[in-house]
Amino acid sequence: MIHENTETRWYVVHTYSGYENKVKTNLEKIIENRGISDLISDVRVPIEVSEETTASGDTKTSEHKLFPSYVLVKMIMTDATWHVVRNITGVTGFVGPGSRPVPLTDSEVEALGVEKERHAELSFSVGDSVKIIGGPMSGFSGTVQEISADFKKVTVNASVFGRITPVELDASNIERE
Repeated sequence: MIHENTETRWYVVHTYSGYENKVKTNLEKIIENRGISDLISDVRVPIEVSEETTASGDTKTSEHKLFPSYVLVKMIMTDATWHVVRNITGVTGFVGPGSRPVPLTDSEVEALGVEKERHAELSFSVGDSVKIIGGPMSGFSGTVQEISADFKKVTVNASVFGRITPVELDASNIERE
């Protein structure tokens, strides 16, 4: 019996070598199908992107897994969520003593850069002037008013036909002016 916890924490799941992306994909499908995104909120295979210049002068981008055979899962640990994750093909178990999963500490999460990954991708912050580059509002400019907790949505006060209008957009549709 796993001690039920109501706090979302990051756990490390061990997988067979080469199964990291399969485990991530399968777990995301199960989360969606069962509607348990409130219990298992994020699944990541930490990667590092590097660019190399080939002999011909072309730039080649490649991805390398930072922790081969491991997947990070942000979840509320219950018997049910433990069972869901543990029974995915390719999962050998959670990292922790015996069969007891141990969440990453806040300092470990910070050191791994797990929580900041998405924020690091944004080239703007609240108060910055931005240009909308995608969607039906493309071409308009505005000021960032709010950024969602997951850094996917951004509220921009856009100047539309002379009026300031708050617009919620995907972060990918915005660039700093």
